[in-house]
Amino acid sequence: MHATIRRYGSSELADLLEARSGEVEAMMSGVAGMQGYFLMRTDDGCASITVCGDEAGTEESTRLAREWIRDNAADLQVAAPEISSGPVVVHAGAAARA
Repeated sequence: MHATIRRYGSSELADLLEARSGEVEAMMSGVAGMQGYFLMRTDDGCASITVCGDEAGTEESTRLAREWIRDNAADLQVAAPEISSGPVVVHAGAAARA
């Protein structure tokens, strides 16, 4: 498994993503090997966590996120996110026990 975290410093973007959550969920659900996608609010905006079967999946999710923001949030002038990405080395929780 491979995971990517994208951190955005925009509460306006967080509001938009939440308001259009169905659209975002549908888009991310189409990524090959998707294990999970989570969006959380942070003190200064939001962060997404994507877990896929391999690095190609997380790269695709990052590409889709970048295009979605370009096409749907250009008026917000959102700065590029801080991105952390790497292989998953510990996996716990309900999905790990299934």
